[in-house]
Amino acid sequence: MAKLSPSILGCDYLELGKACKVLEECSTDMLHLDVMDGIFVPNISFGCPVIDSIKKHTSIPLDIHLMIDRPLRYIKDFAKYADYLGFHYEAGSDINETLDAIHSFGCKTCLTIKPNTKAEAIFEYLPKCDMVLVMSVEPGFGGQSFMPSALDKLRALKAECLEKGLNVLLEVDGGVNEETGKLCVEAGADVLVVGSALFKAESLSEKAKEYMAL
Repeated sequence: MAKLSPSILGCDYLELGKACKVLEECSTDMLHLDVMDGIFVPNISFGCPVIDSIKKHTSIPLDIHLMIDRPLRYIKDFAKYADYLGFHYEAGSDINETLDAIHSFGCKTCLTIKPNTKAEAIFEYLPKCDMVLVMSVEPGFGGQSFMPSALDKLRALKAECLEKGLNVLLEVDGGVNEETGKLCVEAGADVLVVGSALFKAESLSEKAKEYMAL
């Protein structure tokens, strides 16, 4: 069964508090928060003040995804809120130093790769990762179509983790719906990030349960 990390990019922010309560009642595994700076990705989302408000009003673990340039500069700021704190391999900070910094603040690490980055590029860092996020769309905007190339990356990462005896969760984000989510789980994904397909459902509760049953 898959873990579910609903992406609040797909939520009506005026309804976010209510949605968090529904997701808590469903025992949702974590909540995915995309932090965008308008530099690393061509969009701006939200920062620490919004995350602070969310943290105060939900018990759901926070899966914070930093889509920002040189993320090492901001690890301390976001670590106070995160359960999983993720950043991009391509974002311009030393990978080992950033992973170590995240662990030093008591958070779990999540190393993220964009669609054009090969899975093999991050094999050497897997021993320091608690989770790896495979982007199945170009990061920056919600509502994009799923890129099937993500499935091969999930398989490659799963095989490498099994071969090395590593307990690393594999997460996938972008264009995930019930059909593509099932394919991802079959390819080795442990965590599904779902935005639009979840929050636009007639029943958030029922749809969340469906994803967690994949």
